Amino acid sequence: MVTRFVLTFLIVYVVLSMAYKFYLKFSDGSQFYPDYMTHLVSVQSQDLLSGLNYKAFVTPHSDEPSMKLIVNGKFLARIIEGCNSVSIIILFVSFIVAFSGNVKETIIFVLSGSVLLYVVNLFRIVVLSIGLYHYPWRSGILHQVVFPGIIYGMVFLLWMFWANRFSKLTKKNE
Repeated sequence: MVTRFVLTFLIVYVVLSMAYKFYLKFSDGSQFYPDYMTHLVSVQSQDLLSGLNYKAFVTPHSDEPSMKLIVNGKFLARIIEGCNSVSIIILFVSFIVAFSGNVKETIIFVLSGSVLLYVVNLFRIVVLSIGLYHYPWRSGILHQVVFPGIIYGMVFLLWMFWANRFSKLTKKNE
């Protein structure tokens, strides 16, 4: 059982990661800088901040493949490819498939969990940006501890919920 889980996890993770790397490679030169997903997350973060009455806008970074997030005229952060939540969703999906339940439940949980992670990541970026705007001296702990903890904590909670409620292993032990 453990060997099957590890092999399935690794195969799904490697296949999805390679597909994502392929996507990134062929995103160069597209109309969406630096790639579609990072661009989309940047624009949606800008829109959420604007909805909270911050004058926010994003612009392509001239020196690196990222988007500059500017709030009330102050350059706060770079939104890089790692901020778009795709890598964390790949990790999440790999675990769920490796611990799969029935096909319908697995597909529904993968889709709904991925959407939830994407949305939580957007709010994570927005709250981090607001924190950086108001408390710039806390940038280290906000960016390196608090906010990664939020997204990885959410993944862990979804994994535990899945493993305890829907996986085939749990159903065999009932």
